[in-house]
Amino acid sequence: MRSPQRTVGILTTMLLTGTAASACGGSDSHEDPAPSVTASITVHSPDIRAGASIPRRYTCDGSGEVPRLRWSGVPKGAKALAVLVDDGDAPAGPYVHWLVLDLPATTTSLGSRVPAPAHQAGDSAGKPGWTPPCPPNGDGAHHYRFTVYALRAATRLPNGVDDARAKKAIDDLAVGRGQLVATYKRRP
Repeated sequence: MRSPQRTVGILTTMLLTGTAASACGGSDSHEDPAPSVTASITVHSPDIRAGASIPRRYTCDGSGEVPRLRWSGVPKGAKALAVLVDDGDAPAGPYVHWLVLDLPATTTSLGSRVPAPAHQAGDSAGKPGWTPPCPPNGDGAHHYRFTVYALRAATRLPNGVDDARAKKAIDDLAVGRGQLVATYKRRP
């Protein structure tokens, strides 16, 4: 049985990360991995600002470059990291744009080059690698979540594994997380 303090902590984390509705009986079948894991990691980027619009060069309307990410606060004892970039406002549920698995726990940044032994799972279209933000024309601003997960062990999943299997492994292994959210809206 959970202590009252642990329950309050979990509920607070869920409210701050926007997962309370799905955890309280909502029908979101596309829930983020490890929603109740403590948000202990600080994620930032020299290329995009939290809460701001993603610069065009990192989207399908520009050159589609991979924005650089940096983080700190990985919990002690973490053995690996995973990075998930998704569009939480995609019409069919969160769309995975990039999913990197098994980064060494000592890693503090990621750009276009994925260092060994890390590898990439498939995006929502089944292709490994970065897919730049590209919401449908006419939609409002979509929220892109750049989430770093600390894992208690490497997933040991193969390169190109499907995103559902990779997210399940993250859910099972996560001991910490952090997130940067930015938006993008296509201009007609």
